[in-house]
Amino acid sequence: MSDESQQQQQHITVIDGGFSTQLSFHVGENIDGDPLWSARFNAVNPEAVIQSHLDFLNAGAEIILTNTYQASIEGYQTYLDLDYHGSYELIKSTVKLAHIARDKFLSSHINHVKKPLIFASIGPYGAHLHDGSEYTGSYEKRVSPAAIKKWHKVRIDACVESGVDGLAIETIPCLV
Repeated sequence: MSDESQQQQQHITVIDGGFSTQLSFHVGENIDGDPLWSARFNAVNPEAVIQSHLDFLNAGAEIILTNTYQASIEGYQTYLDLDYHGSYELIKSTVKLAHIARDKFLSSHINHVKKPLIFASIGPYGAHLHDGSEYTGSYEKRVSPAAIKKWHKVRIDACVESGVDGLAIETIPCLV
């Protein structure tokens, strides 16, 4: 192997992917039509969320993403009948599920050299609208930049407070 190939190989990081698909395996149902998507299971089946993280870690993921892509205060208030505080705490507890999975993984892989990282999955504003606008960004025409910023800030704050190693800002379809 050439020196250049070795240098490139040293910079490759394996991230988990397809969380909802893996979660579906553990919950035994298709979750795509749910307005909370995989975020519902943070409340109703946290063990399946932990197991999905473990699956990725056992497959070699060096970074796992929290199950917060579609989690939002408004979504949890609307579809789980939680108040603001309960919704915020659920987002925080979702980060803790990733920590539990990482701790379980490390305890069963004592000789594992590198501690896997936990990144907060931060999906777009449109993800909580459940109308496909997470891919088009069409919500930018009817939602102010200040409202979008506020919506993201509370979610990011909850994740950061719970101890993530970084943020994975995902599927951002518009500049706003």
